Amino acid sequence: MNDLSTTTMDTPVGELTLVASERGLRAVLWPNERPGRVPVSDTAGEVASGNPSADAILRDAVQQLEEYFSGERHDFDLPLDPVGTEFQQQAWQVLRTIPYGETISYGEQAARLGDKNKSRAVGAANGRNPISIIVPCHRVVGSTGKLTGFAAGVDAKAWLLQHEQGGRLPV
Repeated sequence: MNDLSTTTMDTPVGELTLVASERGLRAVLWPNERPGRVPVSDTAGEVASGNPSADAILRDAVQQLEEYFSGERHDFDLPLDPVGTEFQQQAWQVLRTIPYGETISYGEQAARLGDKNKSRAVGAANGRNPISIIVPCHRVVGSTGKLTGFAAGVDAKAWLLQHEQGGRLPV
């Protein structure tokens, strides 16, 4: 059950590495990924390709990401299998409710989790989001609308938001 498969794909924001288990997509990793930011495996084993169920999930993920980058897809329909704490899982679930092309603040995300004072904790959880783009942490901005924190850098975050807003800068 812990056999993971990987693939890479070229995108407008750099080469992404996708990791999947037989249960779902585990991670979307950036070219300059900080070691340890995302716990890809819940075992000490190596990540290797060859799991037919995981490979099928990766094929679907690549296709849906290609559709996203071409402007044809606004919502993803993939089984997900992120590794994280209960709080991180809850924060990432809120991310999945932010509509394409829209943004919310960290404070708003915290409020949706039931405590508006947990915006720093939400920011930390978002920083560990293993499934970037598909679980859209790039749609969370500072309280003034300023682009802050993103695993791939603020330039990639700005690109994704501009892409989703038809080339307009977020307000």
